[in-house]
Amino acid sequence: MKFGWDCVPIGSIAERIDRPEPPIAGQSYRQIGVRLWGEGAYERETIDGGDTKYKFLNKVESGDIIVNKIWARNGSVSLVTPELAGCYCSGEFPLFLPNKEKINPKWFFWITKTRWFWNLCDEKSRGTSGKNRIKPEKFLDINIPLPPLSVQDEIVSKIENLSLKSGLISELRESLLIDAQAMLSSAFHKLIEGAVYKPMSEVAPIVRRQIEITVDGEYPELGARSFGKGIFHKPTLIGAELDWQKLYTVHSGDLVLSNIKAWEGAIAAAGDNEHGRVGSHRYITCVPVEGVTTANFLAFYLLTQEGIEQVQAASPGSADRNRTLAMKRLEKIKVPVPDYDKQLWFNQLQSYVEKIKQAQSENATELEALMPSILDKAFKGELV
Repeated sequence: MKFGWDCVPIGSIAERIDRPEPPIAGQSYRQIGVRLWGEGAYERETIDGGDTKYKFLNKVESGDIIVNKIWARNGSVSLVTPELAGCYCSGEFPLFLPNKEKINPKWFFWITKTRWFWNLCDEKSRGTSGKNRIKPEKFLDINIPLPPLSVQDEIVSKIENLSLKSGLISELRESLLIDAQAMLSSAFHKLIEGAVYKPMSEVAPIVRRQIEITVDGEYPELGARSFGKGIFHKPTLIGAELDWQKLYTVHSGDLVLSNIKAWEGAIAAAGDNEHGRVGSHRYITCVPVEGVTTANFLAFYLLTQEGIEQVQAASPGSADRNRTLAMKRLEKIKVPVPDYDKQLWFNQLQSYVEKIKQAQSENATELEALMPSILDKAFKGELV
């Protein structure tokens, strides 16, 4: 990466620091860890001094640079925050004390969140023994950009201001999605007040469209994610590679349920993009009776607390993989059947909320790319 300033080795602005303490049985020690990919340091579980195999534990202080020897190549390097001061780490996490007369520790903190820095750690980790651990002296050899301290302070301030705004946007987006879902839930429960409940066999009977598999056939497959996260598309299956499998065609407007994961919300309505795709024998398709109910309405109900409890009751078993929803049990599940036109109105409301979710998802993708872009400009000297 081309930087806006001269680069210096970390060893010129930081030194190895050790604060060893022999662990004492009966005494508690807060532990620190470092997440991958620049996600920062965090507090792990507290341990008793008698439960560790290490002869010494290192005490960390606010502002320390902490490195995970094994995973530095995957971005497991960070700065110790004030909240984590007083925690302890093993020798697998070497500590370094930055010289505040030369570097703003937060300048280094933001460096740890860049891919180019992770790559440099990776280069220094290669060829060493023990799962490519980075040696402390190799870490100190890594070169980083270092403008004058006043410039570091100015850029850090700008980065933090932009980061704060990005965080506020994320919070607003999350709040909007929560409000939209709450509105949808409220509208649904008002809609089904006083509604008659009927068994699935009457309003959305099971329809199985088994297909004949040919050697030269191609079969685009689908699946349903758990926790109500909808349908997803799997790779296309090739007939010549299939032997014992049975495949069933899915049509737009079908209600699709995984018979082994319906109990945890693998339930969804098939749309136009799913029409003609296939599901394995593990997927049950129900076809709503025209003018009576719709797949979107049924999927929403079955994913409510009341609905999922019925699905779970119809999926007995002691282990997750054995909780199978049998077709006969599915047919007996009772669902609310309010006025059909009202259901269509609710489906339209669902569509509006889905558009909001889609827009927010696209915004989230753009937002995720924002900080890497900001940091790229920062270390090229383009934020001054």
